[in-house]
Amino acid sequence: MLRTLIITVGLLAALPAAAQDCPDETQSGMNKCAADAYKQADAALNATYKQIIERLKDDADTTKSLVAAQRAWIAYRDAECDFITSGAAGGTVRRMLQTMCLEQVTSRRVDELKPLLECEEGDLSCPVPAP
Repeated sequence: MLRTLIITVGLLAALPAAAQDCPDETQSGMNKCAADAYKQADAALNATYKQIIERLKDDADTTKSLVAAQRAWIAYRDAECDFITSGAAGGTVRRMLQTMCLEQVTSRRVDELKPLLECEEGDLSCPVPAP
């Protein structure tokens, strides 16, 4: 129990401000706040990903590479969040912690992909063509 509490406190300290500022401090309220934050991060990821796919529409090989990378990233994200929250296994807080982890990892992925939309023409180190 103490181990779970310590892990939970450690995770909570690293939470995004939106999750920390949830107006409903019940478990179901915090679950909803976490889910809302994750939905926003997921929407940002989907929008960024679609923009990259659109720019790659004439390059089937690079599109295939991006799809493979994204599928591998999804497997990583899910496994990482399962691992990170394993200390809360069996507890009511785990769902919230997993959702918060998903939001954090997804937001980092958006931060990784967005620069690909700002590549300069002729930059061979960037797989996404300039608009």
